[in-house]
Amino acid sequence: MSPAVVVLLLVAGLSEAIGRMLPLIARRSGASRTGVAGLLMAGAVVEGTVFALWPLTAWALAALVLPAPQPGVDAPAWTPGLVAPLILAAVLAFPLLGPLLHLLLMVGVGAGLAGPLAAATGLGWWAAAGCLAVAGVGLALAVEAVRRLVGTIGATGAAEPQP
Repeated sequence: MSPAVVVLLLVAGLSEAIGRMLPLIARRSGASRTGVAGLLMAGAVVEGTVFALWPLTAWALAALVLPAPQPGVDAPAWTPGLVAPLILAAVLAFPLLGPLLHLLLMVGVGAGLAGPLAAATGLGWWAAAGCLAVAGVGLALAVEAVRRLVGTIGATGAAEPQP
């Protein structure tokens, strides 16, 4: 993975984190800037890592679908052209249309990844797109579970009385 792709994945992760946190920050005006900046940086790393794992997870799923594993086939990798649309992931913050725009963005990026995955695995385009969809939903559910766990722990810690 080239350094440009790593930087783009981190920027895409930061964009996704901003899109998820902006509505929360707007509702909680008392949040400290240091705390928000720390959460944004942690969110950028987590979301960027999840974006980086998406084609690898789909490739692993495709290997399960294939009748016989193909030796010497490398997993498809992100290219700057494939990652660049993810920088717009902050559209999630738009009220009402944000989740729909975010879903359309992810479908578009997934469609872009389907071609390299199909070429790398020998699957058809639709089968590769299915592997990408299952991998994307699985990764999104895992991140959402961790996000809710951290939110629950944070809410429990904030409710404890101070001495």
